[in-house]
Amino acid sequence: MKKTLLFLFLISSLVNAQEPFNCDYNAYLFQYNDVYAVDLASGNSYLVAQDVTPGDINAAAYNPADGYIWGSLKTPAKTIVRIGKDFSTTTFYIDELPTSNRYVGDVSSNGIYYLKGGGTTYYAIDVNPESATYGEHLATKTLSQNINVHDWAFNAVDGKLYTVEKNTNILYRIDAETGIVNNLGVVPIISGLTYTYGAVYFDASGRFYVSANQTGTIYVIQSVQDINGLNVIESNLFAFGPSSASNDGARCPTAPVPQEDCTNGIDDDGDGLVDCEDPSCSGYASCPVIEVTSTSSSNEGGLESNNRLAQQISKRNFNRSKTSYKFNKTTAKKLVKPTSYGKTKTGKGNGGASLRDFIPFGTINEDEVIEATPSDLIGITNAVDIYSVDYLKNDETIASILLLETENGVYEHTKYICDRLLGAELISVSTLQIKDQPFIRALIRNPEGALEFALSFSATSTNNDANFGIESHWTLDKYTDNAGFYNFQIWSNSLDDLLALSDEVLNLLEAQQPISGYSNSTPPTVFVRKGNYRNGKLDLQIVNTNRTDAVAFDGGLRATETETVENVTTSIDLDGNFITSLEVDAGNLFDIGFRIGDGIATPDDLFMSDGPWGYDDAASGTEVLSYTVQENEETFNDNDFAVERNINVEAEIDDYVAVYRALTPKFNALDLTNYETLNFQAKGTGNVIIRLVKESVTDWQQQYKTTIALTENLQNYSISFNDFKDLNGNSIDASDITSIVFTMLAENHGQVESKSLNLKQVSFSSVNQSLSTNEVAANTLLSYPNPFKNRTVIQLEDNESTSVNIQVYDMLGRVVDEQILTVNNKEAVYNAPKLSKGVYKYKLVNSAKQVYSGTFMKE
Repeated sequence: MKKTLLFLFLISSLVNAQEPFNCDYNAYLFQYNDVYAVDLASGNSYLVAQDVTPGDINAAAYNPADGYIWGSLKTPAKTIVRIGKDFSTTTFYIDELPTSNRYVGDVSSNGIYYLKGGGTTYYAIDVNPESATYGEHLATKTLSQNINVHDWAFNAVDGKLYTVEKNTNILYRIDAETGIVNNLGVVPIISGLTYTYGAVYFDASGRFYVSANQTGTIYVIQSVQDINGLNVIESNLFAFGPSSASNDGARCPTAPVPQEDCTNGIDDDGDGLVDCEDPSCSGYASCPVIEVTSTSSSNEGGLESNNRLAQQISKRNFNRSKTSYKFNKTTAKKLVKPTSYGKTKTGKGNGGASLRDFIPFGTINEDEVIEATPSDLIGITNAVDIYSVDYLKNDETIASILLLETENGVYEHTKYICDRLLGAELISVSTLQIKDQPFIRALIRNPEGALEFALSFSATSTNNDANFGIESHWTLDKYTDNAGFYNFQIWSNSLDDLLALSDEVLNLLEAQQPISGYSNSTPPTVFVRKGNYRNGKLDLQIVNTNRTDAVAFDGGLRATETETVENVTTSIDLDGNFITSLEVDAGNLFDIGFRIGDGIATPDDLFMSDGPWGYDDAASGTEVLSYTVQENEETFNDNDFAVERNINVEAEIDDYVAVYRALTPKFNALDLTNYETLNFQAKGTGNVIIRLVKESVTDWQQQYKTTIALTENLQNYSISFNDFKDLNGNSIDASDITSIVFTMLAENHGQVESKSLNLKQVSFSSVNQSLSTNEVAANTLLSYPNPFKNRTVIQLEDNESTSVNIQVYDMLGRVVDEQILTVNNKEAVYNAPKLSKGVYKYKLVNSAKQVYSGTFMKE
């Protein structure tokens, strides 16, 4: 009796020390003895507790009767555990339980914990603190049929248990009291998959959320209480959460889960994604199914995640443009599965295998595999060998693998670091379970709007080239220094295909050398979803999954291509918000690399380079004597598209020299049809050919161009898009401009000449910038005759002025004449000097400093 009283006293003390969860909105994911909080709306998760108990926790369940989470312990044997909000624990020994095989569990609304493992046997335990049998075994029961399931959950709407079976993907309804199992049919969204569904949850409306261990994908089944086995099961993707080798979930079943409306243009569920951007809208309303879009080709990959090679990469892309290179998947080399596929090769080191021996075939039911190797990365990156392939289905690219061999360190580019500041968005970052190991995977929306699941890892030889060691990290500084690697970058439009390809790559590595171990990092809990730089402003959207208050910002920036790095350190206040949008006044910059982090979890790294200036000295007789890039001296109008930074080049040529500016870092095309003119200041020697390079024009000679004459003094130029012509005299359609090229030719080909070009304040504008910004449409003047030969009369609007100042501009924006005109009866007579035939713009300034403009034509 004394022992019983002492036991009850100890339990009472522990009860008083613990605090219940009381139906918060998080889902809790248990992995071994660690606990993660999962936001079902976004799929984002973060670690909330480590090593909660000495033994692993499974069969986790929220208890509506007391507000605690309960679980089954691997050790001590026959023990269950109650977990408080602070993750303190109280254990209960239940003698009737088996010593192992207890991994499925949930608690009914009246506090009965139903616990099972394999087979049909399950156990009922009273965990209602108001009950006389609290903490005791109530019954051992038997299911009406054997089902292969790994978690179940109570639906608060009808009080029934629900679960989904592995391999068959059948949804079952179970009466916990009687053990009767009802087959409700195969869940359509997961039909054909072979995943383990180790964590399942409910919300207050009876939506059933099912998480796949291997991928972390969260699926939703709508209103399961209304499914009768005959009607259609409505199911869909919901979010992309964390994967796990050991996975079990618990959540208060009466807590709501925010839902995205998909049609109202509002971020309804607070995950930072609106309507069709949200994975939960896949296939709903007008939103496309998430896994049908084409991905980018591996031929376009491989850009560096640092400031070391931005200009070399730009020159590579310029040369592609100049030679009209464009990867064509219809003419690319089609690959077939080699007869030696998956077989060990003889030879030194890696067994004599080539890069191609690590490429999967037939793993994702592709129609064909094509070679897409970007060989022009050799020599300008730290890769010594490159091989890449694209996987096609119905003539669309559905996946790609880019494999790069390096000798003295990991490859310096990762897709998810660079792409975010190049127009892409990092929708989510989590894990993918491959070979029971967690690999970081990213979900990226590329600049074209397609979704790509991306993963990177590297293999290095260990144990005197007897084995491979696998490393996968978010930040490059975590990889082993001074080691040679096979670097794999894999992306796909399907998370399931990404898993299959990555798993097969590891199999192919294992075929050559056994894998000795894995060194993998966790994903960042705070990361930049997207960023943009324009006109001195850096806009960032930060996702803060663990609701931290602030993160450190540590970066290095360069104002121009030819300046050194300036280090910047500061703190960013997030105030615990899940989504934070920031505008950073970065000033004029060329590139910036930075890291944000809370000093505890994995930090996030980013790198952004503005479209760089470069010069083309490919002609054999060209020698660039001086080349500098300076910051802009003046600000731009807010409505202008600023082409930032000024350049100065001096060269000796006998053929040509050119300077060029990509409008984006990767030479992506921009639609400039909202603009009308190219504006700049320039001086130098001779004529300059200016090209606006269109992505759709494959013949360099057909690119649209115009020519201006430079002078020794700095002049303002404003060139209408209409003045850019192709060889047939057609004006440009500015819907797909990739770059601007300024070319100076030798006047006497073959003879060495000195050339110089100083170029400043380059921009695109919707108005002619040679005219005053005070000018308005109402002040446009008329003249007669128009056209005229030598003389025209300009009609004015005011009676006060006796004289006006006139400036006349040619269509290149150059001032060609300036006079003071006498005004009589609101008319000013303009006598033209020796102007060439053509159209001219003019502006008049009266004594009150009012500005008027007009256009006339000289015959």
